[in-house]
Amino acid sequence: MNNTRRQFFMTLAASGSMLATAAQAKENLTEKDPAAVALGYVEDARKTDTKKFPKYANGQLCSNCSLYQGKATDERAGCPLFAGKQVAGKGWCNAWVKKA
Repeated sequence: MNNTRRQFFMTLAASGSMLATAAQAKENLTEKDPAAVALGYVEDARKTDTKKFPKYANGQLCSNCSLYQGKATDERAGCPLFAGKQVAGKGWCNAWVKKA
C-alpha cells in the first residue's frame, strides 16, 4: 500500500472516531424546548409554577427522580423523556417520579 492510500485510510479512521465522539455528546435541555415546555421543565426546581403544576413539592429534583440517568451528585444527566439532551440535576418537570 502506498503512502497516499495509507494516509487516506488513517484519516478516514480518525474522522470516524471523531464523529462517533461528537454524536455521543449531548446538548443541554433548555426551558424553551417544546418538550420541556410541554412537561413544565425548569432548570431550577425552586422556580416551578406551583399554580400551573400543583404536583410539585419542595425537594423534588431531577437528580432524585427515577428517570434521571446520572448519579444524584451529577450536575447534568440524561433523561429518557428528553432524548439526546441533558437535564439539570436541580431541575424539575411534571413527569417527576420518586426514585426507589
